[in-house]
Amino acid sequence: MSDSATTTTTGDADSDRLHELGYAQELRRGMGWFSNFAVSFTIISILTGGITTFYLPLLAGGPKAVTFSWIIVGSFTLLVGLSMAEICSAYPTAGGLYYWSAKLAKRNAPAWSWFTGWFNFVGQVAITASIDFGLATTINFLLSSYIDADLLSAGWILFTYGLVLLLHGLMNTFRVSLVSLFNQISVWWHVTGVAVIVGALVFLPDTHRPVDFIFSSSNSTGWDFPFVGVYVFFIGILIAQYTITGFDASAHMTEETKQANVSASKAIVRAIYISAIAGLILNLAMLFAIPGGVDGYESVALTAPSLMAGFQLFINAIGPAGGKLLIVISIVAQLFCGMASVTANSRMIYAFSRDGAVPGHRLWHRINPRTRTPTNSVWLAVTLAFILGLPSLYQNAEYSVAFFAIVSIGTVSLFVAYLIPVFLRLRSGEFQPGPWNLGRWSKPIGWMAVTWVIFIAIAFFLPAFYPWIPGEEVDGVNVGLNNFNWSGPLLVTIFIVIGSWWLLSARKWFKGPQVQGTREELLAIERELAAIEAGADPIEFERLENRIDDELDERLHQEP
Repeated sequence: MSDSATTTTTGDADSDRLHELGYAQELRRGMGWFSNFAVSFTIISILTGGITTFYLPLLAGGPKAVTFSWIIVGSFTLLVGLSMAEICSAYPTAGGLYYWSAKLAKRNAPAWSWFTGWFNFVGQVAITASIDFGLATTINFLLSSYIDADLLSAGWILFTYGLVLLLHGLMNTFRVSLVSLFNQISVWWHVTGVAVIVGALVFLPDTHRPVDFIFSSSNSTGWDFPFVGVYVFFIGILIAQYTITGFDASAHMTEETKQANVSASKAIVRAIYISAIAGLILNLAMLFAIPGGVDGYESVALTAPSLMAGFQLFINAIGPAGGKLLIVISIVAQLFCGMASVTANSRMIYAFSRDGAVPGHRLWHRINPRTRTPTNSVWLAVTLAFILGLPSLYQNAEYSVAFFAIVSIGTVSLFVAYLIPVFLRLRSGEFQPGPWNLGRWSKPIGWMAVTWVIFIAIAFFLPAFYPWIPGEEVDGVNVGLNNFNWSGPLLVTIFIVIGSWWLLSARKWFKGPQVQGTREELLAIERELAAIEAGADPIEFERLENRIDDELDERLHQEP
């Protein structure tokens, strides 16, 4: 190799590809394929979504909705994941979705990138909030059986929610190698946890439901009109769609993953189908273990607050002691899940800030000189998630209005962000696939994925329960307010804010992903980072970060 060649290549295929995409290797690349898979698998976390939203299909569609949700949703979501994995292989950068949109758009690339990035941003914050809000409720549900206090009140749940977010922020301030270790442990915890819970629900209850029970239907939504069974069935299958989301995390971790252009793509696909299979097994075991009789069924389906229905089932099926042990298993899984969600969220914020899209981008783009992780972005993700949980103070403890709204906003926002680059790839005639690709199946799979995302976005906005109009009362209770699906109006509001921001301001300065320099300049940055890290000189590191940000700002304000 000539001397001139050594100035432009590193000998590391991952870093060289990142240079081709325009970025220096600022983050520490210390994750293998299993660690990357572990992040997405942990965020999906069937021991989180598969239990906390178990109440929904029991009330809307019944056991049949629970059973078929994992088959139907798992299959179509796998199509979405396959389409995303192909694009991820071509563009392995932490920016992920918004970067893909910018590169795949034929026209108006900055606008496509802007909307993709902000829907991804909002979705990740909302998913983090829903995970940790569900975790806080689970913790208080367990503690309330030991402590003589109203721990399931909105105030106490919000307090625990804040503590959980604080813990996840602290866990993400460590080196990526430690976070990677936590995620690897999480995979085995989830696999073992599912096995333990399924085993307990199969062998410990005195009685089980018959096989035909899992194909039975029910409708406790209050809706009654022709073909209502079909309507409530599709409301019920949303349990699996909320659970199987967040797998874009593998893309956001590519700058910290070895052989990223293959490892991340495989991780996305594996995380989806393994989770769908495990989720089906878990929920089938839960269905068979529902105690017999009307009282047994309703005590699960109508538990207050409703997102604790799955945990109440554990107690009803095998008794308080065993049931609480299963709840503890789920709590640990939820802790891992929330940690991984903050990890992925912070990397997306870091990358989006690197390209100047986030207010205060210089602050959120900074990395910690000791850990080489975006610590500032971690705490922004945690803070925004806490703010999103504040409306829960105004909900009736008997319902989960705020929780379902957060779940819906998070899921739909993320899938809209997934949809845009897939749609643009279908319209692009210049896409150059990476080493992991779908070949001739790319477009058929892509169009099916686009159709599915449009369908589930509509389903999440449908009113699940009747009466559903705010102000309608039953026996003096404002049931309409509690049943109203706020996710549609809220997401429309979010779209208006993002769109107005673009039209009034961002279109004048946001240019989409920006290169940090020539390949020689990127190598120089990396050499300086390595030298400063070796000497542990925070002052020199701060100077380097300021220089990088100054150069980025200069590029952002240059005329196109």
